[in-house]
Amino acid sequence: MTGRPSTLRLLWVQTVYQSKLFWRNPVSAFFTLAFPVMIFVVFSLVFGNEKIPYLEITVAQYYAPSLAVFAAVSATYTNLAITTSYQRDLGILKRIRGTPLPAWVYMGGKIISATYIAFIGIVIMIGVGVAFYGLNVYGRTMPAAILTFLVGSFAFSALGLFISAVAPSGQAATAVANATLLPLAFFSGIFIIPAEDSPTWLRLVGDFFPLKHFNDAFFAAFDPQRTDAAFEGGHLAYMVLWGVIAAALAIRWFTWEPTVGGSTTRRRRAARVPT
Repeated sequence: MTGRPSTLRLLWVQTVYQSKLFWRNPVSAFFTLAFPVMIFVVFSLVFGNEKIPYLEITVAQYYAPSLAVFAAVSATYTNLAITTSYQRDLGILKRIRGTPLPAWVYMGGKIISATYIAFIGIVIMIGVGVAFYGLNVYGRTMPAAILTFLVGSFAFSALGLFISAVAPSGQAATAVANATLLPLAFFSGIFIIPAEDSPTWLRLVGDFFPLKHFNDAFFAAFDPQRTDAAFEGGHLAYMVLWGVIAAALAIRWFTWEPTVGGSTTRRRRAARVPT
């Protein structure tokens, strides 16, 4: 007789399964991985690759790390918020909950898969920057970049699951995820290089949310003016705080059952009504 599979084996299987689901959706893969690269290329064409006077770095040196962060957040926050909500609408989560598979293994597989996809997005972006735009990468700061990536992935994975917990449907989760990420990308210095005379309210909004802290901490590892290891403890601690709070709220409010009255639930029920 064969024994039950180990927990690590179950976690690995779930990670592979969630990754396959992602790659089978070409639209999702495009907007997660290719869209940030397209933005980077467009910005490079519009602004060139000259030095930014008050930052003393090239446009590519700034935008490549920033848009790598955007790709990572898209792969974790947006991806988890939307896919988890739609899986609940379709009754997939309810069926999973009815199996012997531990809930944390299923969710752990989703988070690890999202982090793996986020890592691919960062590698693609940084690779394009190095190969075509002269992006400088510094070995002494790579441990800080990796730690920042892991902390940011944790925080935004937790936030994505929090959105899926409070959104009444997959459509609502899609709207909320996009309506929060895109404006914050402007406030957090991802799409727009922060100016010296930026309004105070703009800086305060950016400083409150974790996206700017992810961007600033990750960019520090690519800042040619830094001579240290570029560990940004304050930014990392702030992201951990957001992640812990989001994870606690997600656990508190998450449901595996389709939301009564959700748009997808109504359509599924309507389809069973005889005509």
